[in-house]
Amino acid sequence: MCQVMAKMKWMLSVCLLASFGLTAHAQTAKNHRFEVAKNLDLFNNIYKNLDLMYVDTLNPVDVIGTGIRAMLGSLDPYTEYYPESETKNLRMMITGKYAGIGAVIRYHQRLKRVVIDEPYADMPASLVGLKKGDIILSVDDTLLTDKDVSYVSSHLRGDPGTSFVLKVKRPTTGKEMKFKITRKNIKLLELAYYGMRQGNIGYINLSQFTEGCAKEVRKAFVDLKKRGATSLIFDLRNNGGGSEMEAVDIVNLWVPKGVTVVENRGKVKRADRVYKTRVEPVDTVMPIVVLVNGATASASEITSGALQDMDRAVVMGSRTYGKGLVQIPIDLPYNANLKMTTSKYYIPSGRCIQAINYKRGRGYKEHIPDSLTKVFTTLHGREVRDGGGIQPDVEVKADTIPNIAFYLSASGQDSTEVMFDYIVEYIAKHPTIAPPAEFHLSDADFEEFKQRVVKSGFTYDPVSKKQFDELVKAAKFEDYYQEAKAEFDALEAKLKHNVAQELNKHEKTLRRLLESEIISAYYYQSGVIEAGLKHDTQLKEAERLLLSPDEYRRILRPESKK
Repeated sequence: MCQVMAKMKWMLSVCLLASFGLTAHAQTAKNHRFEVAKNLDLFNNIYKNLDLMYVDTLNPVDVIGTGIRAMLGSLDPYTEYYPESETKNLRMMITGKYAGIGAVIRYHQRLKRVVIDEPYADMPASLVGLKKGDIILSVDDTLLTDKDVSYVSSHLRGDPGTSFVLKVKRPTTGKEMKFKITRKNIKLLELAYYGMRQGNIGYINLSQFTEGCAKEVRKAFVDLKKRGATSLIFDLRNNGGGSEMEAVDIVNLWVPKGVTVVENRGKVKRADRVYKTRVEPVDTVMPIVVLVNGATASASEITSGALQDMDRAVVMGSRTYGKGLVQIPIDLPYNANLKMTTSKYYIPSGRCIQAINYKRGRGYKEHIPDSLTKVFTTLHGREVRDGGGIQPDVEVKADTIPNIAFYLSASGQDSTEVMFDYIVEYIAKHPTIAPPAEFHLSDADFEEFKQRVVKSGFTYDPVSKKQFDELVKAAKFEDYYQEAKAEFDALEAKLKHNVAQELNKHEKTLRRLLESEIISAYYYQSGVIEAGLKHDTQLKEAERLLLSPDEYRRILRPESKK
């Protein structure tokens, strides 16, 4: 009898605890709904009072739009609001398509004008004869000489098939020119270059994961196999990602049908999704090296991470960005859109590689330390970790760019735009140049460039000078500057850069930078990539590894520790 009573008491306690849990959950949900309703009511009343009594007339688009963006600003940086006027930007981000002239434009700091920077191959701008450096004056009757890049860009874009007259001034001749241009759908080039390397190694460079890119990669890969490729370098460096489905279809080129590549898991069940390979692969045995760096993100990390987890490729380079969040577009009233983060993604080993914790808002960035990451295993039992992006199987650091090269090439800096102007004049003097893999700037041409930089009065602000200035401020504040003034003066003298000496010191890097910019004007991005491969440290290491099959196999199938 005592045992029966004890059992009944235990069952009653369990029921009471379960009931308490359900009640607490219901109360929490009720409180949440109340807080939502209360704060929406407050927001609505605040705006009504402002609109009624504020000293100036409010612009509801600006004021409420600011409120919406501030709300989203407390979340992650990928959740964004697109009013009707900006929905084209969202469509371009997703599809890689827009209607315009097909050219990069930039603001020329010295001229205080927007200029053509780089026309795309076989697009309206290049087909009518626009060149790098052309100063944009007007579109039809709209004067653009005092406008910024975004304003000019909005006038160059429009509906496909519409025409306008673009007036420009060519700086090398001083001549004003008019071009009738018909806008067309421009698709951002995601696969700018692929080709064969020595040793029967194929090479594919993919710049983004826009709609249809998997088909382009498939065509390139099949073509490389026909040309005799027995191994592949798949370059995802500086690829910021895009479509998750395109990433799955690209992985599918090299792994069997029916394999799970990535899973999405969100707060609500409808955000969950499992992506599997859908068709038979092209090749499941060819050795592959995937090149990555710190700007490899999102769909690029799904691709490289999945191939790593399946031990299907060696990942080489430097640690990737670490974006493990998934966004979907949501239609809003009045033709607006919301791009919302709805889930995290998990690659085949079960890990999520999100590097930053945004739980406290966009302004709060907490990088997950390596000590708090968890260990997962690949198909063959190799250890990999979550958090902090994809750690390459083989780490190879890229060559760094010296400060002087950065400031000479940077757009919008308070420099004299001396490099840009030199390239524009070089193009005017040379109707043609050698093919990308063979082109080199002559010694005389580089000497002319150096002299032009020195005579222009070009200066730049190195990091060491900035840190020195901060040290001087601290010394003066703490009242020991005068005592150590001689030492400070000696250090300042050493930190002062001699531009002529810096140009000579970094000649090799500056030559490559100039050659790359010049090549882009004749052979576009495909030529730039092809030429850059000549000096690519990471690419050369990938080629070496693929020509060392035993070493390649040991990385993917390390011997078990005894």
